[in-house]
Amino acid sequence: MLLVKQVVEQLPAEVSLSELCQRLTEAFSNVYRDNSISMSSLEEHPETRLTASAAIFSRHLRQIWLIGDCQCLIDAKGETISNPKPAEEGNALRRSEYIKQALAKGERTEHFQQQDNGRKLIIPAIIESCKGQNKDFAVIDGFPISLKHVKIVDCQQASEIVMSSDGYPVLKPTLKETEAFLAELLKKDPLCIDDYKATKGLMAGNKSFDDRSYIRFRP
Repeated sequence: MLLVKQVVEQLPAEVSLSELCQRLTEAFSNVYRDNSISMSSLEEHPETRLTASAAIFSRHLRQIWLIGDCQCLIDAKGETISNPKPAEEGNALRRSEYIKQALAKGERTEHFQQQDNGRKLIIPAIIESCKGQNKDFAVIDGFPISLKHVKIVDCQQASEIVMSSDGYPVLKPTLKETEAFLAELLKKDPLCIDDYKATKGLMAGNKSFDDRSYIRFRP
């Protein structure tokens, strides 16, 4: 993400989505070349690429660009707007069913917080889904970003905007409310297999099931 930050900081405020994506792609591909990493190997094995998602606000165009699986909320109205990977829901459901079956047979929740065999089960499918990078979904990875899979959110009338990573199941108007919702959900469903199905759950020693970033601002 530091590389994404560096690119964005150098761009003019009037930059278009296509130009932004081109510059991000060039920056990532330059890293490969500078480190003598074979582009043909990365083409064949997309799971080995540097990969990032980003929610970017263009004040000039009054738009939010969701490149990859990130999300936003406009004026605390309606539902969280997200841009998930197409295979994410199916993989999460498969993991959920596996763990629920194990729990029904007497396995303890704590076991899966130490060793998530449900996630291990779906890892091959997650790796396989990487073949769809910038074909079936957009991501920043040093290869041409699939513009048709970048979600563009109009903010012409927005007075307040929230943007975040996908580590929050639901966005609320404030960070405090968003964190409180997450804490309550993890209290009821720490493995993320019921109220909120995810490809991983809350592991022992962690504070949440995924990394989190949250920003709220007035455009």
